[in-house]
Amino acid sequence: MEFGGRKHIYRAGKPDESIAKVCHLWDHAPGSGENKLSLTMPFRRLRPRLAWAPTLLALSMQPLWAADPGPDLFNAIKKATDSKLQLNFEVRSRLELRDQSEFGQGSATHANFMRTRLGLTYTPTPWIRFNALGQDSRAPFLGRTAPGTMRDPFDLQETYFEILPTAKTGPGGDLGRRMVQYGDTRLIGAPQWAYTARTYDLARAWWRTPHARFELLLVSPIKPTATGWNRPILGDRIWGTYNSWKDLWLKSIVDVYALRHTQNRPGGFATSGRLRTDSLGFRWAALLSKQARFTTEAIIQYGRIANAPHRAYAYVGQIGYKFPLLSRSMDIATEWKYASGGQSPTASHTFDQLSPAAHDKLGHADLLGWKNIQNLRSTAVWALSPKFSLTTMFNDSWLADRTDAAYNAQGRAIARSARGTAGSHLGRELDLYLSWKRGPYTVAGGGGYFFTGEFFRRTTPGLGQRLFYLSHTYSF
Repeated sequence: MEFGGRKHIYRAGKPDESIAKVCHLWDHAPGSGENKLSLTMPFRRLRPRLAWAPTLLALSMQPLWAADPGPDLFNAIKKATDSKLQLNFEVRSRLELRDQSEFGQGSATHANFMRTRLGLTYTPTPWIRFNALGQDSRAPFLGRTAPGTMRDPFDLQETYFEILPTAKTGPGGDLGRRMVQYGDTRLIGAPQWAYTARTYDLARAWWRTPHARFELLLVSPIKPTATGWNRPILGDRIWGTYNSWKDLWLKSIVDVYALRHTQNRPGGFATSGRLRTDSLGFRWAALLSKQARFTTEAIIQYGRIANAPHRAYAYVGQIGYKFPLLSRSMDIATEWKYASGGQSPTASHTFDQLSPAAHDKLGHADLLGWKNIQNLRSTAVWALSPKFSLTTMFNDSWLADRTDAAYNAQGRAIARSARGTAGSHLGRELDLYLSWKRGPYTVAGGGGYFFTGEFFRRTTPGLGQRLFYLSHTYSF
């Protein structure tokens, strides 16, 4: 079961050299620094560039008409080894065009992000399974100057083993490097939308019953580098317990967890001392009927950040409803989320978002993080067919504390008004995107615009943020 909205995982698509040849024709068209989108200047400049979109789409879909040996190879290997050895493969190409980052403080991003994966799973006996996944991520047009978050040539994305992997009750565990997801991935997750996708060095042990799972975990996010192998850096780690029960009441999942996050300078803590926060939280996701659902999650935190005591909290509530529209399924959802911020004379109150899969949580462009923020989010997903869907999303965001900073999706400060005189409204984002799947192929594309609020207009150049992308994925 999955609750809490639609899960977006874009698998990989094979790049085409023709896309690279035309991508340079797209240059940066500056947006308005005011809180409005000019309908004449931006779209007049975008029109010749958008004219390439049908060509790019046609080029990216060329493999759809070709013979596809991938699934046949997968099935042949599985059959020849009596399901002991399985091969998986994916390649994704995403042409992405973004305005200057951080509302005009950074540079624009125009590139075709390519990610290729090859994985093997070997199960010699029912009680143990070995997994390995190689990943190659590159960013043409950015070259070797691209940071590790955008470019990570061939590396081990996953290599781990599992004990009793298929058992439905009793003990189990895993050890190694692995992409993991917890709950709605608001605190711990591996964002597949990301250019390189986060992975973790981990050790976990659990006990399962027909209606519950009790788990002890230690996970440490990898710091990707564009040169050399990604090595363990245990200076940034999360450990504790994460426990789940299903169908206690209604058709539902209840998660209860206690997690400690510690980070030193090698692990990424930017100031002297270290970070140590303890998060106590719960999540309850339930189906109220065949059409209606809700999700709620709340976390309280305490600990220390550098030399200051830490006291913070966050919560989220979502309701969703599914109904037919023109003989097709329409799924709408609205949620409100809050994460504390600011400082008092005795403590820091800026919420520590740990290591989330932040995509789509606060907008499709992933400009903001779950720290010192209040956010209203609404989505509508129209399934025009079982393979084709159209999604619209609206986000409206404010600071929780005017004297604290606004933070990006990685948790770093974008801008601050120390006296709190710049206002609290961050802005509104409107997104529209679609996804179409046929067999092992997925094509997705869309865009969005962030209309800057008074806070960003007063503390940054105030550039509205545009995102356009076209993604093609092939996987088996």
